[in-house]
Amino acid sequence: MAKISVKVIPRAKKNTVECVKEGEYRVRLTAPPVNEKANHLLIKLLAKHFGIAPSHIWIVSGENSRQKIIGLP
Repeated sequence: MAKISVKVIPRAKKNTVECVKEGEYRVRLTAPPVNEKANHLLIKLLAKHFGIAPSHIWIVSGENSRQKIIGLP
């Protein structure tokens, strides 16, 4: 299992995933941080970026924060 650090920026103009440095990412999301919408979109975007199924990605910590730790297989 690998862990990455992700800083989420909700309500952006478009969805993007940027690698800041090894193991640290900045993800811009169009979704608002309400009713888990941003978290669902985050998992969907990271799955597409890494080429794995969304069911294999989970939020280890920071579910209600902009700074999150994400678990990957």
